[in-house]
Amino acid sequence: MKIDMKQPILDKNDAIARELRERFAAHHVYVVDLLASPGSGKTSTILATIDALRDEFNIAVIEGDIASSVDAEKIKAQGIAAVQINTGGACHLESAMIKRAIDVLDLERLDLIIVENVGNLVCPTDFDLGENAKVMILSVPEGDDKPLKYPGVFQVSEAVILNKVDTMPVFNFNKEAFGESVNQLNPQAPIFPLSATTGEGLEAWTSWLAERIRKA
Repeated sequence: MKIDMKQPILDKNDAIARELRERFAAHHVYVVDLLASPGSGKTSTILATIDALRDEFNIAVIEGDIASSVDAEKIKAQGIAAVQINTGGACHLESAMIKRAIDVLDLERLDLIIVENVGNLVCPTDFDLGENAKVMILSVPEGDDKPLKYPGVFQVSEAVILNKVDTMPVFNFNKEAFGESVNQLNPQAPIFPLSATTGEGLEAWTSWLAERIRKA
């Protein structure tokens, strides 16, 4: 007899996620769940996004890591509210973790919450956090074949950020092949090539996000 333990876990997670989604909607807070591998530039992309949008929107960040609070401290240093979640080994965030995190945030004063999920291209795709959108970040050094190897994360993402495009001349990255693979998996998802460190291409991404925040 085979017992499926995954579905009861997901059912409980989804029930809390529905509560969170209603809570976010009631406060008109837009929530983005950022998915990516370690080293893809999640935190630098978040910092660049904050810098571009902070004059119009009030922003908070929920940082998910297996250990440490390094990234949360970087966010706080910019005067932005940040809540650290350490999973202690779990490879993803769950809605119950997000529920505890937002209890220390003032939703009345927020327009945008960015969730930096644990660096992983597999596990986080299954877990609804009550977010408005999952967004995938891939960096050029990781290679253009990742949509073929990890299709799930590209399929659930409402947008794909291709980060570190300033390193394109150094790496054998086929931008056209990457775009074709993403479009086959998820034709509705726009691709935003950018460099979080130089600012190249950042405006297209932040304009897309700002439009959705205003509608929340």
